[in-house]
Amino acid sequence: MGTPRLMLIASVDLTPDLPRAVSLALSAIPRGGAVVQLREKAMGAGDLLTLARKLRSICVPQGAPLLLNERCDVALAADLDGVHLPAHALSARDARALLGPDALIGASCHSQDEVARALRDGADLAVYGPVFDTPGKGPAQGLAALSQAAHDTALPLFALGGIDASNAESALLAGARGVACQRAVLGAPDPAAAARALWASLALAGPL
Repeated sequence: MGTPRLMLIASVDLTPDLPRAVSLALSAIPRGGAVVQLREKAMGAGDLLTLARKLRSICVPQGAPLLLNERCDVALAADLDGVHLPAHALSARDARALLGPDALIGASCHSQDEVARALRDGADLAVYGPVFDTPGKGPAQGLAALSQAAHDTALPLFALGGIDASNAESALLAGARGVACQRAVLGAPDPAAAARALWASLALAGPL
C-alpha cells in the first residue's frame, strides 16, 4: 500500500450528493493521502456500478484508491482498486483469488483474533474499532486495545469509531497507521474544511 492515512467511508444514506462531497474532501488534503471505501449495502448492482464509476473518476486524479464494500463483482466491473470486507464476508484470500494479486484488500476487525485472521488471509489493511463511542457500533474498545492490536500485528490498522479532529492524533500515537471515518468528513456541512482539520490533527502525530 502507498501512503494513505485517512479512509473516507462513503454512503449516500449519510451524504446524498456523494460525488461532490468526496471531491471536496480529497481536494483539501495532499494527493494520495486518502483511500475511499464505498459502502452501500442496500443499493442494487446497476446503481452501485454507476456510482462506483463516478467516484472512480474523482478518486483516480487525486491518487485515492477506491474500495467497494464486499461486492467483488461490481468492483471488477468498475475497475476499482479493490474491496473492503466485513467480518461475515469472503475471506481476503478468496477475494484476492477473484480480483487478482494487485487488488487492495481491506478487512473490518473488532478483535485481535480477527486482525490475526485478516493478516493470515492476506489482507493489505484492516479497519479496527470501534475505538471511541459512535452510534450503532457497540461499546468503545479504547486506545489501549487499539495499541495492543497494532503492536501485535504487521497489518496496517485504521482506527474507526468516533474519529474526528479532536482524537485522530491520539489514534496514530497509539499505533494506528491511519484513521477511518464517515460522519466527521463526508457527513459534515463542509467536507473540505472537515478533511483539512482532520488532516491537521493527523499531522500532529508526526510526518505523514
